[in-house]
Amino acid sequence: RAHGRIRRTDSRGFAAGALTIPTGPANKTAAAEEGAMSADYSARHNLGEAMHRLRAKSGALLAFGLLLIVLGAASLVFCYFSTLAMVTLNGVLLLVAGAAEIGVGMHARSWGRFAFWVLGGGLYILAGVFCILNPLAASAVLTLLIGAGLTAAGVVRFYLAFQLPSGPQRSPVWLGAAVTLVLGLTIVIHWPLSSAYVLGTLLGVDLLFNGAGWVSFALGLRALR
Repeated sequence: RAHGRIRRTDSRGFAAGALTIPTGPANKTAAAEEGAMSADYSARHNLGEAMHRLRAKSGALLAFGLLLIVLGAASLVFCYFSTLAMVTLNGVLLLVAGAAEIGVGMHARSWGRFAFWVLGGGLYILAGVFCILNPLAASAVLTLLIGAGLTAAGVVRFYLAFQLPSGPQRSPVWLGAAVTLVLGLTIVIHWPLSSAYVLGTLLGVDLLFNGAGWVSFALGLRALR
């Protein structure tokens, strides 16, 4: 009898209703696993809902992908004009970036920082004007830089391939290094004639693969039920 109440006990002396649940490591692990499963289910559920919401826009995504494919094919066919257009567009972007840097420099608190921002912005503007006024010469400079960069990247990949242990995992590295090196050397050897089509060709290939990716994504959305 405690505090005027009688607590019944069983034959082992445990009070009825006083059963406690053990909270050992096993139960904590089970609780953690249950929480992880609940979070994983919630993430999958939210992802599924997002995919179904995108399914209603699959037509627009498909049209966008097809448009990119058409633009990529046109860029490959008219690579010379697409090269000039790409360089001119880069010139406009350089002008905007240069003006933005000068605007940021106007808020500098010291003359050193002001001069640094203005100098950087001025160089951007000069490069942008050069690309707009003479896109063919600008494309020659950019093409030479791309060819030199690809050649250097191919040499570095060959060096890294030599550092890998012998085995089948070296084959993709060798292949990537060979393709990069050959592409870079081809651009440099045929320079400056290659400047008339390299940038347009790269733009066309990028648009084709990007468009194919969007088309595949849109068709996958339509296949959802």
